[in-house]
Amino acid sequence: MNDHVLVVGEALVDVVMGPDGTAAHPGGSPANVALGLARLGRDVDLLTRLGLDPNGVLVADHLQDDGVRLVPGSAGPGPTSVATATLDAGGAATYEFDIAWELADGVRLRNAPLAVHTGSIAAVMAPGAEQVLRLVHALRFNSTVTYDPNVRPSLMGSPDDARPAIERMVGLADVVKASDEDLGWLYPDRTVDEAARAWAGMGPALVVVTRGGDGATAFTHDGREIHEPAPAVTVADTVGAGDSFMAGLIDGLWGAGLLGRPHRDALRGMSDEAVTGLLRPCARIAAITVSRPGANPPTRAELDAP
Repeated sequence: MNDHVLVVGEALVDVVMGPDGTAAHPGGSPANVALGLARLGRDVDLLTRLGLDPNGVLVADHLQDDGVRLVPGSAGPGPTSVATATLDAGGAATYEFDIAWELADGVRLRNAPLAVHTGSIAAVMAPGAEQVLRLVHALRFNSTVTYDPNVRPSLMGSPDDARPAIERMVGLADVVKASDEDLGWLYPDRTVDEAARAWAGMGPALVVVTRGGDGATAFTHDGREIHEPAPAVTVADTVGAGDSFMAGLIDGLWGAGLLGRPHRDALRGMSDEAVTGLLRPCARIAAITVSRPGANPPTRAELDAP
């Protein structure tokens, strides 16, 4: 029985429009997390929806070349989804989407994974969101659940529309990662910290809030807050930064022996020092990603380089 992580969610083509022109990159938040884990040397399966068109081939080749295993049934009829990211002068991205989300029937998974990760469009957009919810329910008895809401306002309607599905997944998760922008959009009447504390009270062991150049803060289920600053870096763009941070969180938990049902109590009992040790490599991973264009997370060798 080999140890692996299952990532469930959208894979698509990012068309990035910036001051220097237009480029197409494989993307999708969950797919980027799977790619980040594979580049860190982890065994990772991705359950997704790709078309059999040239865009689907582009995405599949990109993922498989780096070691991501596509769960059989992830490719089928229909076009591959496309996200258009427009970059401002500072490299920050806004998105428009042409996307459909639904999992194929009768997908066969490997043995129970150490962890199952999902997020973004996959956990909110019908009809696939209900399929994802059922799958997470079925796996969480044996597997650690990680979640990144990675909100997309242009697809998710109003905060009131999106909040129930997102909070439902927060309540199932052991570890949640969200950006300060995510929480600010979802809870306009709360501060970011107030929203994160509320999520930490819904069940997760850790809620980690990324704050761009201001670093990241972990909020624990028992009321502690641990902050890690971000390394100084010249930003090319922010595409995939949060996804690479999320991959780093899963990788760090895996390396610390904190994934899987037998380790749930140990995860909830992490010391401040252990949480700091978890966040620091994630901040470095995200810094490397934003230093170059597109969702291009580092390899293990790049992360370990002095």
